[in-house]
Amino acid sequence: MSNLQTPITPELAEYIRGVSLREPELLRQLREETAARPDAGMQLSPEQGQFLGMLIRLTGNRRAVEVGVFTGLSSLHVALAMPPEGRLIACDINPETTAIAQRYWRAAGVADKIDLRIGPATCTLDELLMEDEGVFDFAFVDADKENYQSYYERVLKLLRPGGLAAFDNVLWHGKVIDESVQDADTRAIREFNARLHLDDRVWLSLVAIGDGLTLALKR
Repeated sequence: MSNLQTPITPELAEYIRGVSLREPELLRQLREETAARPDAGMQLSPEQGQFLGMLIRLTGNRRAVEVGVFTGLSSLHVALAMPPEGRLIACDINPETTAIAQRYWRAAGVADKIDLRIGPATCTLDELLMEDEGVFDFAFVDADKENYQSYYERVLKLLRPGGLAAFDNVLWHGKVIDESVQDADTRAIREFNARLHLDDRVWLSLVAIGDGLTLALKR
């Protein structure tokens, strides 16, 4: 036993993928198509996607919301893991990238599970709160970092007690511990992490997978 975390070198990361990643062909195709884009850094890692699917399968979640679709890799993992009656509301502002997502949702046979809402996510979440407060099982947030706290407050209200929220990029490529980095996104992530640490409305865990994934379970 050890109380120290094993440093993940590129070689060890490759080994981890080699012995644990089970990536269906369609998911691999989407990931590789997205990797060729200049904004490919916005895509979550394949092991993160697989982890999200595991969370959905463990909990049997049926109602989910996603903030930040990009080309649809995370939503595809979630929708594939949900039961047939599962529904995901996917929020994004970019019709061009979400068109790619929709193409893969259709190819995977899960398009009927996903309700894409184009527009500012805060507005979409506010609309949902007027109808469905406290009924969602799961939320995944991977969008503009300066709004993380705003998204958090809204999805926390949307979740039922025992519902789970996941927030990506909370390690921000290591910049969160570099005080010489003071751009708005980095400061927002630092503040978000610090606030959640003290928030007794949730049980909390930060998982060092990909660029860091915070799990907040609503009490």
